[in-house]
Amino acid sequence: MRFAADRPLGLAPATIGDYRELARRRLPRQLFDYIDGGASEELTLRANVEDLESIHLRQRVMVDVTERRQSVEVLGEQLDIPVILGPVGLGGMFAQRAEVQAARAAEAAGVPFVESTVSICGIDEVAAATTRPPWFQLYVMKDRDFAEGLIASAAKVGSPVLVLTVDLAVVGARHRDTRNAMVGEASGMAKLRRGLDLAGHPQWIRDVAIGGKPLTFGNLEKAVPGARTPAAFRRWVDVQFDPSVTWDDISWVRRNWGGKLVVKGVLDADDARAAVDAGVDGIVVSNHGGRQLDAVPSTVAALPAVADAVGDQVEVLVDGGVRTGIDVVKFLALGAKACLIGRAWAWAVAARGEQGVSHVLQVLHDDIDVALGLTGVTDVRDLEPKVLLP
Repeated sequence: MRFAADRPLGLAPATIGDYRELARRRLPRQLFDYIDGGASEELTLRANVEDLESIHLRQRVMVDVTERRQSVEVLGEQLDIPVILGPVGLGGMFAQRAEVQAARAAEAAGVPFVESTVSICGIDEVAAATTRPPWFQLYVMKDRDFAEGLIASAAKVGSPVLVLTVDLAVVGARHRDTRNAMVGEASGMAKLRRGLDLAGHPQWIRDVAIGGKPLTFGNLEKAVPGARTPAAFRRWVDVQFDPSVTWDDISWVRRNWGGKLVVKGVLDADDARAAVDAGVDGIVVSNHGGRQLDAVPSTVAALPAVADAVGDQVEVLVDGGVRTGIDVVKFLALGAKACLIGRAWAWAVAARGEQGVSHVLQVLHDDIDVALGLTGVTDVRDLEPKVLLP
C-alpha cells in the first residue's frame, strides 16, 4: 500500500490515506493494528489495494457530461452514492460511540450503515440515533436461539437487509493481534506492554476509554456479559462460531428473517451459484479485508467471474481495498452494484469522528464525479468494462 505516512499532516486531511495516518497517531498500537492488519503474511491485504491500483481507466473526451448521476438502488434502498459503510467489529474502541457517529455520517450522505454483530454500540443504540435503520451483519453461531434473538433485534428496529458473513468457519491467523496480545492468554510482559501502549495515548483514554463507556459488545451482552476486551470476544468466538455451516442453513435464516438477505465472503463463482440456489438476494464479493485466508485472490480479481456467473440473478456488491472513488468506479465497471468500505471509515472515525467519516464519503463522491466526467460516462449505472483499459 502506498500512503503518505511520513508526510506531516496539518488540519486538513485530504485523502483516505491521510486519515489512516491520523488514526495511526491517535490510536494505541494494538487498536490501530487491529484495524490495519491482515492474515498471515498479509499478501491478500496488499493485493486488494495493489490490484486495484494496477487497473487503468480509459479517458474519453469531447463527450457531453454536463449532468452526472451517482445514485443507485441497492436491495430496494436508494443510495446517493454507490457506497455502503460495511461492518467493522470493535468500532466503539476507535472513537467515542463510533458506530453511532458513523451511522449518522452515513445517513447524512444518503448511504446505508451496516451494524456488526461485534460492534461496541448495540443495534438499538445505533437505530435510535438515526432515522435510517442500519443493515445488520450476522455470524452463524452454534447457539441458534441466541442468533435468532439477534435477528429479531434487527427486525425490531427496521433493518431492511441482513448481511450473513460466511467466511469465518475458522478465524484467520492475524499475527499483529497475536504480537499485541489482542488474542490468546497474555503473559505478564505482554500485559505490561499493552498497558504502556494504552498509557501512551492519554487523549484516547480520555475520549474513548472513559468518555466512550460502556466498552462492551452491545449486541452480545447477554452472551458475553461484561466482556470488555477483544480477548474475551475471541474466547467466545472459539466456542460459538460454527464450522459445520452449509448452504442448507440459509433456509434457517429465511425462516427467521423476512427482509433482504445477503451473503458476504464469496470469492468463487461456484459458491456464488450455490448462494443463488439457496435463495439469497445479494452477494458481497469479499475476502474479509484480507483478514481470513491469506493468498486468496483480491476482490477485484475475483469480482468479474462472480458477476458473470450470477450478476443477472442477484445483486453483486464488493469490498476490499477501496481507498478512492476511482476504486469504486473500477469495481462498478467490473460488475458490482455498489462497494462496501470498512477500514476507510474506521480510520476516519478514529481520526475525526463523525466529521471524518462525512469527509471520507465526500471525498469518494468527488472522486467518482471526476472519474465519470473524464471517462465520458454520465451515470454510474452505465459503467462497463469498456471504461477500463484492457
